[in-house]
Amino acid sequence: MGVLGSSFSSYLVAVTIVLGLVLNSAVLCYGGTTSNYTRTTFPTYNNTDMPVDSEAFYVPPGKNTPQQVHITQGDHVGTAVIVSWITPIAPGSNIVLYWSENENTTKVVEGKIETYKYYNYTSGFIHHANISNLEFNTKYYYQLGDGQYARTFWFVTPPAPGPDVSYTFGLIGDLGQTYNSNSTLAHYQFDPLNGQTLLYLGDLSYADGYPFHDNNRWDTWGRLIERSAAYQPWIWTVGNHEVDSAPQLGEPIPFVPYSHRYHTPYEAAGSTSPFWYSIKRGPAYVIVMAAYSAFGYITPQYSWFSEEIQKVNRTETPWLIVLLHPPCYNSYYSHYMEGETTRVVYEKTFVQYKVDIVFAGHVHAYERSIRVSNILYNITNGLCTPVKDLNAPVYLTVGDGGNKEGLSSSMYYPQPNYSAFREPSFGHGILDIKNQTHAYFVWHRNEDGYDVISDSLWLTNRFWYPTDDSK
Repeated sequence: MGVLGSSFSSYLVAVTIVLGLVLNSAVLCYGGTTSNYTRTTFPTYNNTDMPVDSEAFYVPPGKNTPQQVHITQGDHVGTAVIVSWITPIAPGSNIVLYWSENENTTKVVEGKIETYKYYNYTSGFIHHANISNLEFNTKYYYQLGDGQYARTFWFVTPPAPGPDVSYTFGLIGDLGQTYNSNSTLAHYQFDPLNGQTLLYLGDLSYADGYPFHDNNRWDTWGRLIERSAAYQPWIWTVGNHEVDSAPQLGEPIPFVPYSHRYHTPYEAAGSTSPFWYSIKRGPAYVIVMAAYSAFGYITPQYSWFSEEIQKVNRTETPWLIVLLHPPCYNSYYSHYMEGETTRVVYEKTFVQYKVDIVFAGHVHAYERSIRVSNILYNITNGLCTPVKDLNAPVYLTVGDGGNKEGLSSSMYYPQPNYSAFREPSFGHGILDIKNQTHAYFVWHRNEDGYDVISDSLWLTNRFWYPTDDSK
């Protein structure tokens, strides 16, 4: 090739590179808002676990009084509740007395007891009882224990599934048991939007971060959350800190402490594992997925999910919500791309069935996406850039509960096009479903007052009213 040909070739290469950089910049710089909020400087101990004798880990009077009381949904539709508690030194009574506020008749259900050992730790006596055949939209009281140390709690069942039913969910992930964790829980409890059921996004006690996976820290965490979880269902998602496999300690089996302590209604959902399941609650159909169990094609979880999502009747439960632990879309350095395999396997199905929202934790910060998908790539077409897609979910990361690992504060710049808003602060979320077509999501940071909204978005239902609602 002559000099002219060589120069022209070089010119084309240069133009191609420049155009490529311009186009790439145009894609990357389309991102939304990165909060410029500056947090107050708290003492460093706020990000450490509270001591085991902290008032936040209240131990009720009596040597064997029920403690660590928590409830979750006990069937698929919301007319049953699993009540769980621990008696520390002896089995004690395994009876739950319960009654509705509209009746004087007390009913009885008998639970089951289990214990477990983990390295040098032996658990207390873990009780699980399923109260079934409850009425919708009714307040019930329940009593655990005997005599002067009996304890009484209450809960309210959800309204029957229906298209124009309103209902409010709370969102917390990666809570842990620090002073910041305590603040997150307090802010959720006193939030004037009044969450009725908490969707928990994985990573509970962080006991696996202690020497020998000190399971006493599972006990303190159970006592920490009792003030909320004994009065409203917490819907459990498994995170990486629940795996708890430690072959070096002679504990190779995963999920041992979590599995014994926290039960789910998986059998009612036709699942073969307590880690992935679904529930109906008021206007919502919630599918809980397990990122730390096999989830690829032909696995039990994939087979179950593929059948389950086809069962959703959007006339009965218009809002379709998926819970995961690692986010599919994330612009923080922390855990970047860890949810990519989950996204590749399931995103097309999310879009096909018009999932409204995918909630995740894992990243210790808050982030909200636009409605986005990346499903066009077929190995030859090069279409591998996320694009706005009104059939896709909004992805919300609420992994900012306050655990001792601290905040994920390092972010990728320019802010990616899929990221609408992000802020590394501790907090919680609220999803207030108004009716068949509209829901209101808000995120609160801990450093603000209980009624201060730090980020919000009106959402429209993908099935019934698929407007361009993400920004």
